[in-house]
Amino acid sequence: MRIDKDLVAASATPLVLGILAGGPSYGYAIQKRVAELSGGRLSWADGMLYPLLHRLEANGFIESAWGASQSGRRRKIYDITARGRSQMEARREQWSVVAEALRQVWHTDPPRALPRPRRTLPGRTLPGPAGTVIS
Repeated sequence: MRIDKDLVAASATPLVLGILAGGPSYGYAIQKRVAELSGGRLSWADGMLYPLLHRLEANGFIESAWGASQSGRRRKIYDITARGRSQMEARREQWSVVAEALRQVWHTDPPRALPRPRRTLPGRTLPGPAGTVIS
């Protein structure tokens, strides 16, 4: 399944902040964790992740420092800040509202659905309920 790029972009900030809330990490590990959390359905290229990390750092949501891996290779380690935790909570609330609205739209039984409003346009005839015609 292909995830639309707008949805990937919208979910990127809360995903990164949520991952870093679990502890400091570096870019490649963040990418792996996103893929793991999504069952492989979300995969980010470096061209998406690193500009996002730079933007989050510029906004004060994360901070970074150079560290060394177990192999001794230098890598940039990212960590969430207090401001980033506040932002993560705000995003969590926003996504909860969106998720609940979608859940209701997608899981409403047909008898409970609200009737669709009838629209009339000047000079046009539109079908109405039960075969009637609105003109």
